[in-house]
Amino acid sequence: MAEKPSSGELFGVPYNFERPKLSRMLQSYWQPGEGMLVEKPFGIGYTLNLANWRSWIVLAVAGGLLWQQQQSDSDESGDGDAEAVEVVVDD
Repeated sequence: MAEKPSSGELFGVPYNFERPKLSRMLQSYWQPGEGMLVEKPFGIGYTLNLANWRSWIVLAVAGGLLWQQQQSDSDESGDGDAEAVEVVVDD
């Protein structure tokens, strides 16, 4: 029986299921001269290249959106005077 490949590409999407090593993990997340997206060191698909300045913008925007969501959730949970809303459905 032939051994299944542990890394390659399927329908244009890369995959890698080799045992992860710390050096390979660090090398894949920091690749100067490459684009914003690079192949994941373990698993399926792509990840951000932290050597590219565009990746830091993506992380800042995602962090800002997460912070904004948490702030709005805490504002809603702290408001005890919320009024009930009646929903009427006409048939």
